[in-house]
Amino acid sequence: MKKMRLSIAMCTYNGARFLPQQLESIAAQTRLPDELVVCDDRSADDSAEIIRKFAKNAPFPVRLELNERNLGSTKNFEKAIGLCQGDRIALADQDDVWRPQKLAALEIVLESHPEAGYAFSDAELIDAVGRPTGRGLWASLRINATVINQFRGTNQFPILLTRTVVTGATMVFRASLKKILFPISGHLVHDYWISAVASSIGAYGIPIPEKLIQYRQHNGQQIGPRSKSLIDKVKQARRLEMRQYDRFARGYEDLRGRLSLAAIDGWTYPSSYMVLVEEVITHLSRRVAARSTRGTAKFSRILSEVITGRYGRFSGSWRGVIKDLYF
Repeated sequence: MKKMRLSIAMCTYNGARFLPQQLESIAAQTRLPDELVVCDDRSADDSAEIIRKFAKNAPFPVRLELNERNLGSTKNFEKAIGLCQGDRIALADQDDVWRPQKLAALEIVLESHPEAGYAFSDAELIDAVGRPTGRGLWASLRINATVINQFRGTNQFPILLTRTVVTGATMVFRASLKKILFPISGHLVHDYWISAVASSIGAYGIPIPEKLIQYRQHNGQQIGPRSKSLIDKVKQARRLEMRQYDRFARGYEDLRGRLSLAAIDGWTYPSSYMVLVEEVITHLSRRVAARSTRGTAKFSRILSEVITGRYGRFSGSWRGVIKDLYF
C-alpha cells in the first residue's frame, strides 16, 4: 500500500517573535511531515532568516518562498497550499505550538474515514508568553458538545452558513480537493472557505475533541489611534461592520459560483444548499441596506428581515437584530 505523503503549508508575516517555538514543535512531531512549505508575505523582521536556519537541520525538506508583493493571509495560504506536493495538507500558523501527536492523530482519523475530506481538532488557548489561559478554543467560540454532535454529514454545510466551526491551524485536508477549492475567495478566510466547500460536496470534516495544539492569543495592530472617543469608536465599528457584511456577501457569491462549477465537474450536493446560499447573500445585503438608513426606514427594513426568519438562521437571532438597530 502506497504511503500517503503529508505536507505542511505555513504562512509567515513578521512572526520572528514566536516562529522558533512553532518550528521546534513541528520538528518534534511523532509523525514527521514529508515537507514544510513556507510562504513569507514580505516580513520586515527576521522571519525568513529563522526559516532558512531551521531548514539546514530540519528532519524533513523545507521550502521557503518570498512573496514579491504582499498577498494577505488568505491568498498567501492559497499560494502555500498550491506548492504542497503531499496527499494530505496541514495548515500551520506561525505563532502556535503543536502537541507532538498532532499530525499522527489527524492522519489516523483521515485513514479511518476514507470518505472524509478533512479533520480538525480543539485547541488549548495560551497567552502571548505561552502560559495556558485555562480555556479551550471550542469553548471560547461557543462550540459545545451539541454543536459537535450536530456537525455531521449533510448538516455540516448548513451549520457553516451560520457560524465558523473549523480553525485552520488545527486542520488537515486531502490534497485532492485543491481542484475544487482553488481559487480561494478573497472575501472569506481561507479555513472557512476550505471547510465550507469541502462539506458542501460531501467531503465532510471529522472533529477531534482532543486539544492538539496550543493556540496563541496576542495583541495585533490596533485600528486607528487610541485617543478616539467612545462615539468615534462606535462610528468606526459601524463602518467596519458594514464593509464586513458587504465582503461576506461577495464571498458567498463566490461560494455560489463554486457550487455551480462543482455541478459541472461532476460533484454533487443537495439542491437545498444553493437555496441557503442565496438566502445568506440576500440577508447580508439587506443588513447592509438597513445599516445605511435611519429612523423608521431602518426599523422597517430590519423588521421586514426579522419576519423572514433569516436573522434567526444566519445572524444569531436577536443579537443580530439589536446590533443592527443600535449601531
